[in-house]
Amino acid sequence: MTTRVRYELGGNIATLTLDDGKVNVMSSPMQAEIHDALDRAMSDEAVVLITGRPGVFSAGFDLTTLRAGGSDAADMVAGGFELALRLLAHPFPVVMACTGHAVAMGTFLLLCGDYRVGADTRYNLTANEVAIGLTMPHAATEILRQRLTPAAFNRAVTIAEPFGAHNAVETGFLDQVVPPDQLMTAARGIAGMAAGLDMTAHAASKLRARADSLQAIRDGITADRKVLDTPRAR
Repeated sequence: MTTRVRYELGGNIATLTLDDGKVNVMSSPMQAEIHDALDRAMSDEAVVLITGRPGVFSAGFDLTTLRAGGSDAADMVAGGFELALRLLAHPFPVVMACTGHAVAMGTFLLLCGDYRVGADTRYNLTANEVAIGLTMPHAATEILRQRLTPAAFNRAVTIAEPFGAHNAVETGFLDQVVPPDQLMTAARGIAGMAAGLDMTAHAASKLRARADSLQAIRDGITADRKVLDTPRAR
């Protein structure tokens, strides 16, 4: 039994609900449970629908671990971007249902969905690294670059601008915004439509379309890991 990720299979749609009881931090245990759920969805040959708890999709990395530094922090950060890479290359469609705030790694995870539906309510979608004294990681920069409009990309990376449901579609953070009580219905509708695709063609087309981004993210993970592993980063 998992404690942070609930897995529900309905027809050919696997719904992964992230809920750690707080703000869905992307800790190493959370990442491991998401990987386990993705493995299960692969076995079930199911479209993946990822959602969060009420009001929060994910607040990003566990700051306690991050501030402590050392190998645990380095492993958590590298693991988060490896998870993002896996989602971007996942052979079945991935739909995101954004329930609320998505910050830093939470935003990066959101941007790795093939289709992203958000609740039309008040929350922040933000890559807040420069606001808290961190240089934007190479891998994060490439994740943002492959989904956001050029103007939004620059504002997200350089001034940590908070975006929201009101401008998420026009900037590229989301593909659709719906009333909160219609979020899961809309997301399941998209997932159901995606389930009718030829999955071999979907997987091959996804890899072809994202080849440059996937390589840039891989290179970014390597570069970021070198920085995290230096004594100065601890």
